[in-house]
Amino acid sequence: MVVAKKSTYEETRAKRLEENKKRMEQLNLNKLAQVLRTPNISPMKKVKAKIPKLPLDPSSRRRSSRVADKPPVIYKEVAIEPMGGRPRSYTTTTSKRRDLSNRVYASDEDRAYAIQRAEDFQSTLDQDIPSFVKPMLQSHVTGGFWLGLPVHFCKKHLPKRDEIINLVDEKEEEFPTKYLALKTGLSGGWRGFAIDHKLVDGDALVFQLTEPTTFNVYIIRVNEPGESDN
Repeated sequence: MVVAKKSTYEETRAKRLEENKKRMEQLNLNKLAQVLRTPNISPMKKVKAKIPKLPLDPSSRRRSSRVADKPPVIYKEVAIEPMGGRPRSYTTTTSKRRDLSNRVYASDEDRAYAIQRAEDFQSTLDQDIPSFVKPMLQSHVTGGFWLGLPVHFCKKHLPKRDEIINLVDEKEEEFPTKYLALKTGLSGGWRGFAIDHKLVDGDALVFQLTEPTTFNVYIIRVNEPGESDN
């Protein structure tokens, strides 16, 4: 019984193999399999020899038809000589410069004494003419050179817009300055006045408004007790 089943299996298997072989022959699968088994040997790639580049002739460059009849432009470096004339100088005369590293600050006692003397001098002036006392600080006489004036005095007596205000010293020399109404202070021109009169920290100035845009200025020196700049 077992032998019979085995012979039947062998016959069925042989029959299927024969059928598969016929199908492969009909589809040319045998030839395709042989082609796939054969190694594909590609020919060596040919390497092109490099041709050295020749230097470009400027005359052979492509040119627009609009300038074809004109000679080619030749570019070359040209040395540029420095501009003539004297170099600008930013130095000023020694009389107009101050060494800010050697600032001298007035003591509180000397400052208070100068203010007291200035107020005493102010009391001798015509009381119908507006005036005020302004003590000097470092920002007034060095560096920034900005002089802020008393706000209440400016609102009451000085112009409501920017104006040129003249400062007249005790030698009757005039110094025009720029008054900024919004900031209630003197800007341009005040620096020249401060330097020309050698103002220092602690000096006290008396400003007397003799005209709407003119001040008489009296200087009380912090380092000269009892004396003015007269």
